[in-house]
Amino acid sequence: MLIGEYEHTLDEKKRVSLPKSFVQKLGKRMVLTRGLDSCLFLFSMEGWEKIAEKLQSLSFAQSDTRGFNRFLLSGAVEVEVDGTGRILIPDHHKQFAALKKTVVFAGVSDRVEIWDAAQWKQYKARIEKQAEQMAEKLGEIGAL
Repeated sequence: MLIGEYEHTLDEKKRVSLPKSFVQKLGKRMVLTRGLDSCLFLFSMEGWEKIAEKLQSLSFAQSDTRGFNRFLLSGAVEVEVDGTGRILIPDHHKQFAALKKTVVFAGVSDRVEIWDAAQWKQYKARIEKQAEQMAEKLGEIGAL
């Protein structure tokens, strides 16, 4: 399970060091794609294959399914950890997530989310205020 929150610096060549605990769980090769809420998603190869299989099993006759498949799958690239523990963030991903100098890696169970640090701070402040309401809703559906 991927958990925790880590801040790292994006260098001028768009490389960033991955937290060692994430590299140990994700492996040396992984898949980076556009995520939700203006962040990037980083999956292990195995985790990505599960997601891709689920998406492929959905009917392409529905507009929402086609759109989401295009969003997630067309934005995906394989990335490899270099000898110093860094990955390269392609330009289109950097622009999509509005990544600046400092990025946050957030472990979210089966994936790592990559956020611009300022956007993460704003998002986290907003979501922390709603935590009790979300817990109540999840309790109502039996998820908690």
